[in-house]
Amino acid sequence: MSTLESYIPIVGASTIDELSLLADRLRGVSVQNINSTAVGGGVAEILTRMIPLLKDLGVDARWDVIKGDEKFFEVTKKMHNALHGVDVAITQAEYEAFLDVTRSNAADIQFGDIVFVHDPQPIGLIEHRPDLSSRWVWRCHVDFSRPDPAVWSFLELFLRSYDCAVFSAPAFARQLPIPQVLIPPSIDPLSDKNRDLPDDVVDAVFNRFLIDRSRPVVTQISRFDYLKDPLGVIKAYRLAKKRVDFQLVLAGGGATDDPEGPTLMRQVQEEANKDPDIFVLFLPPASDIEINALQRGSTVILQKSLREGFGLTVAEALWKGKPTIAGAVGGIPLQITHKYSGILTTSIEGTAHWIRQLIQEPRYAEGLGRNGHEHIQNNFLITRHLKDYLLTFLSLTRREDIVYL
Repeated sequence: MSTLESYIPIVGASTIDELSLLADRLRGVSVQNINSTAVGGGVAEILTRMIPLLKDLGVDARWDVIKGDEKFFEVTKKMHNALHGVDVAITQAEYEAFLDVTRSNAADIQFGDIVFVHDPQPIGLIEHRPDLSSRWVWRCHVDFSRPDPAVWSFLELFLRSYDCAVFSAPAFARQLPIPQVLIPPSIDPLSDKNRDLPDDVVDAVFNRFLIDRSRPVVTQISRFDYLKDPLGVIKAYRLAKKRVDFQLVLAGGGATDDPEGPTLMRQVQEEANKDPDIFVLFLPPASDIEINALQRGSTVILQKSLREGFGLTVAEALWKGKPTIAGAVGGIPLQITHKYSGILTTSIEGTAHWIRQLIQEPRYAEGLGRNGHEHIQNNFLITRHLKDYLLTFLSLTRREDIVYL
């Protein structure tokens, strides 16, 4: 793992000094993160990079993962889809199963001074708060712009007991009796997924997967999730392929709390089997170098999400200077200014149009990538994310010896 000093060439020494100054004011305060999976998905990825850096700053940072059975994760996947606006029905028995798992986990967890709960799966732990001296934050990573009213009402009962809620984009804010904070996620420029790679490593990855770098390559990297719309990506590919030659790569994995992934993966593979220029790659969790190489070696990057909390794969692609086409949903418009730092799309036909455009106009595509890299440099690196979290923790701390900046 990188130390904070390693980021000085990227963000400057003053940024690191500021983080140290903020962290010093949290001495003696434990910060406990709780989510539902240790691998797979953006939350686990952020925490994997964030926790060591917080510790490097001297913060007593911890990370607990709740345990659940198959039924629990089927219910929480329904909740996830419902919060994204998908029409789903959750029975009273399923809500009870959700609460049973919550109670079981609460009995095994020793809570810290600041409890940072991520997404809906562990939200009910607040009912088992040992006393009012601890401060509780709920961090929402999903697209919250059009939640299903019934599921939102259920979750809101818990959320009202929190001290603060954190959202990734202004559109996700809700009418709540507690403070709300806007903190977009971030990427780590020094992680294996984002650091510079030599050309021979990129070539080796493409050769291993039998992808021809002498022809244009369009790539979408994300979990196999219906809301990432991989089947829609294939439709856009077929429309664009009528006028321009290229290959399509759909690469990603799953998350342990997502039971729908294997079914969608099979559907995508069935579609891809009809075309030798479509490559469907199931990547295990430790595939950061492969993902990095696939992004760096691609001509165009896609993220055709139908709903999206933020979409870190967009920030990853832009950081690498790649022209990126992404769904105009959730937190993605925070990362892309249309026709300046990337392309925002709302349809299969629009996606196909911009694929053709960017392949046929490489100078324009290069300019988009250059602007996108600068935007990520200024706004979405992990050091900015650390600062936002530290300031949030400080705002919740009632200690008299803290001097607020």
